[in-house]
Amino acid sequence: MGKGGGCVPSKKKKPSSLATTGDGPGIDDNDATNNAPIQIEDDQTTVDGTATNTAGTTTPAITTASAKISSPLKIFVVFYSMYGHVESLAKRMKKGVDSVEGVEATLYRVPETLSQEVVDQMKAPVKDFEIPEITAAELAAADGFLFGFPTRYGCMAAQMKAFFDSTGSLWKEQSLAGKPAGFFVSTGTQGGGQETTAWTAITQLVHHGMLFVPIGYTFGAGMFKMDSIRGGSPYGAGVFAGDGSREATETELALAEHQGNYMAAIVKRLAQP
Repeated sequence: MGKGGGCVPSKKKKPSSLATTGDGPGIDDNDATNNAPIQIEDDQTTVDGTATNTAGTTTPAITTASAKISSPLKIFVVFYSMYGHVESLAKRMKKGVDSVEGVEATLYRVPETLSQEVVDQMKAPVKDFEIPEITAAELAAADGFLFGFPTRYGCMAAQMKAFFDSTGSLWKEQSLAGKPAGFFVSTGTQGGGQETTAWTAITQLVHHGMLFVPIGYTFGAGMFKMDSIRGGSPYGAGVFAGDGSREATETELALAEHQGNYMAAIVKRLAQP
């Protein structure tokens, strides 16, 4: 796990210039000046399927019609985070979603299944109570989803699985069928399931008839750099937690922001008449 070759860009073809910051050539994760966030919040989609940001670079984009959508489309960013790593990605992902006109993100956390005594013994930090817990029934109101969770032996954490297990009434009515969804994850090590955790979670979407939306290699050059540790994969954004003390790097956060922006563009395109 985590050691697959993936796609290797041709030596005759330069990779996309989308990620000219963060994980670009010669960028050091400890260099605050060079490690600025990717300016995806200023992307402007054009009719030829490219987007130009303030830095003048272009990136693959989802072509959207010019027609205005009367009310904002809703993307729910639903996550479980014990030590805050997944939550940090979720908050940055919301920024990416909100940067797309006509689309807005709402953060939700799934209920904790462990007792408070056990959570305290695991030395988990206090949760941000401004982020509400979500119920299964509330999912029906969203136009798209981004689900985030840490790995447990290459699969989603039990708390997120328990939440999916509570969606039986939505499955019975196929209330979520046709709605797009993506994943983002946290693992303790580089081989801990950055890809398999998302891969094994796809079964949840399949039974609901939902559309899995991976990010592929749309992050550009940042997906190919190997001179720094970076979570994430073509399946979605990711962070390495280590022993719990490691925080997400700017590159990992930028990838999460990109995924939010990308998903918002997908949802907006699907909503066009």
